[in-house]
Amino acid sequence: MQRYVITRIGHSIVLLVFVSILTFVLIHAAPGGPAILLAPEMSGEQIKQAARSLGLDQPLPIQYLRWLGNVARGRLGQSYGAGLPVLGLIVDRLPATLELVATGLLLSVAVGVLVGVVSAIHRYSLVDHLTTGVAFFGMSVPVFWLGIMLIIVFSISFRLLPSAGAYSLGASASVGDRLAHLVLPAVVLATANLAQIARYARSSMLEVLNAEFLRTARAKGVSARGVIYHHALRNALIPIVTVVALAVPRLVGGVAITESVFAWPGMGQLAVDSALQRDYPMIMGITLVVSTVVVLTNFLTDLSYLILDPRVELG
Repeated sequence: MQRYVITRIGHSIVLLVFVSILTFVLIHAAPGGPAILLAPEMSGEQIKQAARSLGLDQPLPIQYLRWLGNVARGRLGQSYGAGLPVLGLIVDRLPATLELVATGLLLSVAVGVLVGVVSAIHRYSLVDHLTTGVAFFGMSVPVFWLGIMLIIVFSISFRLLPSAGAYSLGASASVGDRLAHLVLPAVVLATANLAQIARYARSSMLEVLNAEFLRTARAKGVSARGVIYHHALRNALIPIVTVVALAVPRLVGGVAITESVFAWPGMGQLAVDSALQRDYPMIMGITLVVSTVVVLTNFLTDLSYLILDPRVELG
């Protein structure tokens, strides 16, 4: 176990370095440059002086090694746009993003597994066909379109839920107000993954329901509820856990669009603004944090296999 953890940490560090190199090269290869160097009131000499002060006149390998050295010392640099430490800006926005991603993940897993199990138990019924149609719609609908439609229906037409932000302006902070603002972005973020998890849960349950050990359990007089929830569901969870692990990177990646549609004050919206302004240190910092979250999630998923199935060995 200890050897496996050390090996995974080494692989994760190599992967994070590779992702940072790829991101660094791509953002510098994109046309244009940092917005602070494109101000029309700046002269050519002022632009060159500003580029020298930011170190942008040096070769790319030197710039990358300097950034990597700062990361090793716990510093992610200064934001070009805000003029503040990147780490501080990310820490300010990260809780809102984690709140949205965690809610979306919880919603997609809870509803997706429930829908998949019910669909498998009532195979080829009206419920099964209805959930199948809804699942295909959820997997194919664009995130931004669904977000706009929900805003039109629930915020503009029926005035049931707020359309933007994380709290009501001018109102005192409350849990109810926060949850009301969280509903629509969480539903939009969870929809695609919920549909996919429901389909995998259905397939996994159908495979397990025909297994020999379930027939033995029924022959021994175990109730139908006990067979499904104490025997079938646990054995069907392993492929579902894999799908959930794969859903996390999509949730983290899709949160930028969702936060932009609903003006959610999280890290995704900060990433979009940074990309538009070519704020290189901020883009690199957000990429590093997101990559670390994804790598850590995959590692925890592998460890969860040991709990779900003792026969699994980590090598």
